[in-house]
Amino acid sequence: MFSGSLVAIVTPMHPDGAIDWPVWERLLARHLSAGTSGIVVGGTTGESATLTDAELLALVERARMRLGGRAALIAGAGSSSTAVAVERARRLSAAGVDALLVVTPAYNKPTQEGLYRHFEAVAAAAAVPIVLYNVPSRTAVDMLPATVARLAKLPRIVAVKEAVATMDRVRELVALTPKDFVVLSGDDGTAAAAIAHGAKGVISVTANVVPEAMVQLMTAALRGERENALRLDASLRALHEALFVEANPIPLKWAMSQRGLIEGGLRLPLTELSEGFQGRVRAALEAAEGLAPLTQAKSA
Repeated sequence: MFSGSLVAIVTPMHPDGAIDWPVWERLLARHLSAGTSGIVVGGTTGESATLTDAELLALVERARMRLGGRAALIAGAGSSSTAVAVERARRLSAAGVDALLVVTPAYNKPTQEGLYRHFEAVAAAAAVPIVLYNVPSRTAVDMLPATVARLAKLPRIVAVKEAVATMDRVRELVALTPKDFVVLSGDDGTAAAAIAHGAKGVISVTANVVPEAMVQLMTAALRGERENALRLDASLRALHEALFVEANPIPLKWAMSQRGLIEGGLRLPLTELSEGFQGRVRAALEAAEGLAPLTQAKSA
């Protein structure tokens, strides 16, 4: 379930912020066609902070029907409140997802013991596997490998999405956790390198734009095809970097709108990509465009 290229999918919106349901269906179909192995709904890239619980459930339910088991369906269930995360875990488990992605609590900066107890409570409430998510650049707290190792002993906690983009971190996680525990990269730019050090795949932002290319890259990396993986990775590097010139998903939604994939609507406090960055993102798109057809999905 947790290997290869998984996408942290955008939530397509009209300019007024309303969810664009027909485009949601088309994006899901596009990833199935590309071979994306998993769809993460309502993560950071999906603007989880501004989605209502009702919207998240509706996104999940439509995704479940569209995917039909052909790709793993993973729903974001994190919260800075343990009680809220527990309730979301119960509700989303009942919605038929394959797993939950649970991010570390933001803003309140718990200790490592606090993180352990938070995830322990969420795991006890869930009825499906849990993927931990560590992204200190967003949450202001870093869940250390020793804490992940403790959590990996709990029955439902099966994987971690690690966004600390150092190979020392990846190696430590792999060394401290059981062999069947999965480490996933949370950073497109170092995902291929992470696989060389024991990770099993990536939860990708870039895959929203070039899903086929990310599937090719992850497949090559997992097969140990080093030269092929390096070539593919080099071809995508400018795009990996350009999609983070401003906070995700601002550059991503602009890029996708340029290719006619979505309208590009965002919800405040996020705003459209600054004009000064648009040339860089456009150039990165053009550099990567030969790797995958970017406009086919519009007619899917």
